[in-house]
Amino acid sequence: MPEKTVVVALGGNAILQHRESGTAEEQLANVRRASRHIAEIASDGYAVVITHGNGPQVGDILLKNELAKDTLPPMPLDVCGAESQGMIGYLLQQSMQEALGAVGLGCPVATVLTQTLVDGNDPAFANPEKPIGPFYTPMQAKRLEKEKDWRMVQIPGQGYRRVVPSPRPIALVEEQVILQLVSAGAVVIAAGGGGVPVVAGPRGTLQGVEAVVDKDYTAALLARIAGAGDLLILTDVERVALNYGRPGQREISEMTVREAREHLAVGQFPPGTMGPKIEAAVEFLDAGGSRATIASLEQASPALAGRAGTRIRP
Repeated sequence: MPEKTVVVALGGNAILQHRESGTAEEQLANVRRASRHIAEIASDGYAVVITHGNGPQVGDILLKNELAKDTLPPMPLDVCGAESQGMIGYLLQQSMQEALGAVGLGCPVATVLTQTLVDGNDPAFANPEKPIGPFYTPMQAKRLEKEKDWRMVQIPGQGYRRVVPSPRPIALVEEQVILQLVSAGAVVIAAGGGGVPVVAGPRGTLQGVEAVVDKDYTAALLARIAGAGDLLILTDVERVALNYGRPGQREISEMTVREAREHLAVGQFPPGTMGPKIEAAVEFLDAGGSRATIASLEQASPALAGRAGTRIRP
């Protein structure tokens, strides 16, 4: 494996900005900007593995399913996740190849459509909590609960939305392929959107499940598999903050795993926002990683050099 390897986890804002309509042109422009920042990291001598979010894209695919349900058969959630991996992977492959060429690097770029193994007995399957897809009226929600056995929850002021399980990742089915590509010097894009969740069936078979794996937990797993020393989580804030959005807000430039656990225990990092990122960083460092960094996309290279963002160390 390369001497210096980093897993870069792109947040959803790197692909689709708030209030954008989601055209191919908009998403390509965003991905090109992100790729230029990642190419800077590669030019600093790092082997780069990229993973990314896919929430808005899967939401759009599910909405298309709903609008076309009387004409075309809707696809299950695992297939929709695979569709989004292919689309975003294509945009990233093309953009990264251009950005690497601009900094004088000719390494190949490859997307691995990744399946993430989860436990069919994970407690999350008994308690679906991850909202996905469009909003529905109360009447529509009631019908979908009956017809499709979906679990629906009310989002105040917006309507009803489907919720699905979010089990923890156990392994990446394509682990060996990813390792071979990294060892060969490729920039690898893998486990987009947390990967397509699958469970093990009889005689080594795999079966997709209606679930969503948190992309940050999968990023930590991917970093361990790739033997990365660094996990770089890029989001829409400059640094992690205590008392975020409240009086006494304070940004943190560095903390230990012990301090991160203490802040998690008192509710400083909510489950739906910063919590999974901090937990993923802790998991990665507990498994032998050297450093986890959370920063904004624009500060990617300085953050990895220790000049920006929030560093979490063992």
